[in-house]
Amino acid sequence: MAPDHSTLPVESEGEDKMVAIEADSQHVETAKAVHNERPVWEERETYGKAGFLGIFTNKYVTVCAAFATMGGALFGYDQGVISLTLVMDQFIEKFPEVGPDAAGGGFKKGLLTAMIELGAFLGAMNQGWIADKFSRKWSILVAVVVFIIGSAIQTASMNYDMLVAGRFVGGVGIGMLAMVAPLYISEIAPPEIRGTLLVLQELSIVTAIVAAFYTTYGTRFIPSEWSWRLPFLIQIIPALFLGAGVPFLPYSPRWLSSKGRDDESLEVLAKLRGLPTTDERVLREWFEIRSEVQYRKERSEETYPGLHQGGKLNRFKLQILGYTDCFRPGAWKRTHVGIGLMFFQQFGGVNALIYYSPTLFATMGLNREMQIDMSGVLNICQMVACFWSLWGMDRFGRRPLLLGGATCMVISHFIIAILVGKYQSSWATHATEGWVSVAMLFFFMLTYGATWGPIPWAMPAEIFPSSLRSKGVAFSTMSNWFNNFVIGLITPPLVQNTGFGAYVFFCVFCLLAFIWVWFVVPETNGRTLEQMDHVFQDNTGEVEAARRARIETELASHVWVGGIPGNGSARPAGQV
Repeated sequence: MAPDHSTLPVESEGEDKMVAIEADSQHVETAKAVHNERPVWEERETYGKAGFLGIFTNKYVTVCAAFATMGGALFGYDQGVISLTLVMDQFIEKFPEVGPDAAGGGFKKGLLTAMIELGAFLGAMNQGWIADKFSRKWSILVAVVVFIIGSAIQTASMNYDMLVAGRFVGGVGIGMLAMVAPLYISEIAPPEIRGTLLVLQELSIVTAIVAAFYTTYGTRFIPSEWSWRLPFLIQIIPALFLGAGVPFLPYSPRWLSSKGRDDESLEVLAKLRGLPTTDERVLREWFEIRSEVQYRKERSEETYPGLHQGGKLNRFKLQILGYTDCFRPGAWKRTHVGIGLMFFQQFGGVNALIYYSPTLFATMGLNREMQIDMSGVLNICQMVACFWSLWGMDRFGRRPLLLGGATCMVISHFIIAILVGKYQSSWATHATEGWVSVAMLFFFMLTYGATWGPIPWAMPAEIFPSSLRSKGVAFSTMSNWFNNFVIGLITPPLVQNTGFGAYVFFCVFCLLAFIWVWFVVPETNGRTLEQMDHVFQDNTGEVEAARRARIETELASHVWVGGIPGNGSARPAGQV
């Protein structure tokens, strides 16, 4: 709460100064207390309740976050569409190259599925500098335009090559959107509900998967090419809606501060929190944002002294070096965590199950219609579990959920591998075992949807420092798409040639994921973005501590002039 200034003594100028100095000192000391690993609710008054209940006291930021995640929904929609489209008779008739009897059909089917991931890889890579230069919110609009072009090409495809090209262009747009949405959400969210809001990214993906699956489930009865063209066309509608809404989204206050627009940063932050600019909690967060920006700016000027003199070439070089800095001391551990989470998310086998679920159910002895029905139920399981994680993410934390999820996923794959290996040639006489395999597949999806589904999307957006956040999230998202691409290519021949071997393969990687999380991944639940240096034990030596203390002391005297919150004005770019 802001202090009561009416009680300040006014008898003499000397007493006034003494009170002001004492108040300033208290604020400086309070500001320094943020440099630890403790959750924010143990340090100070929060903006509201932590976790799911907190979204009801932070309505505006919740609406902004939910709207931004429509980009994730576009990726999810594609996943749901392609899984059923690949087995449509009308689609195979138009593109016989991916038919079950075509020479090299398995590879071409995998390439068609994986091409969108390859495009997304490049999209995510480029979105890092676009989001830094043009802002988080306007980079969403750029991505929407690219996605709409790709969707139009897919809808109008007349041959296999054109369809592959359309999926590549659409993939570039999807990669851009999927990278920037969690980045934007992490920078506008209060720390006590950040995990819950970041779950919205995964929730939008899985909800769109279900919606797309059943849309395609219905259109498959259309006796023409519109049975598969219509689902591709429909995905343009939410993209247009997202593009139209971008101008109404607020800027990220952290991006504004990085550009020296500190007054605007404070105004936007106060609007996001639904509080006045003089509120002590808003000022404290603004203070932390500005001090972190100034700290990173000083370190960059020290590391690259010749590149901060202005000029397009220097700015270009700094953007490139921003990518390489993600692998330098002070950041490489976070890059390792971001890339590793996305790697194990994909090699846990989830997208193999989504893309090729009808094929996988066929290995368990289900007939064609039941294969399609069970694929729909599989997607619903993931969606239900993701709704649970809206509550569980900030309730239990990231690390325990990752460990528990990996354990359950190992069990699921192990049991399925045994049953498929033993009975895949005699399901007709072992129907019970077949349904046990199906049940374990559902158990896997419930577990994944609550743990390894949302967390790898959430954590990379939390862990990187302000100067590297967009690049670090880009690398993490690129890991997702690259590994998704690999999985899309290897799954068809893996299932076709090994049967139960596919489940053994994914089981081993789920076990490796457990071991890796145990030794590498820290807990970020409830910590501010500016606390991550201490979470990862980076930049915490005596020299860096002294640098931070100096920056914070200078900045605090401007934020709290005379001990009065908000009495100091934001300084121009490059000043504290």
